[in-house]
Amino acid sequence: MTRTARYLLALYVAEHRSAPPVSPGRVAESVDRSPAAATEMLQRLEADGLVDREPYHGVTLTDRGRERASDLHETYVALSWFFRDVLDLDAHEREAMEMAGLLSPDVADRLVTLLVDGDDRAANAHSDAPPPSPLRE
Repeated sequence: MTRTARYLLALYVAEHRSAPPVSPGRVAESVDRSPAAATEMLQRLEADGLVDREPYHGVTLTDRGRERASDLHETYVALSWFFRDVLDLDAHEREAMEMAGLLSPDVADRLVTLLVDGDDRAANAHSDAPPPSPLRE
């Protein structure tokens, strides 16, 4: 995952857990970086228009930053689900975090569709109904 993606995802999660602004120290802890490194990256994100930064208080995602972070979060959730339920990985969250910024939203959507269709096929395997056709209209 790119550094930008990692910080946006960390901020997105932090903002959903408690009201913004998010302190630079909390961001640093989330991305496993020093407070100085986190502050430097937050300054870059501010320059890119992805966060609003209030020195000594914290940062808040801008609308543009929140939109990008939301896409990353959806990808993270899809990957985490796949790694946990299909691959049975213990470290599914860590692996999903590493890869979330590398997949496009389209690939993540297809992964979710595959997982949902797979659940439907498994449910139908235990009934008398024929499995759904793998062909799409």
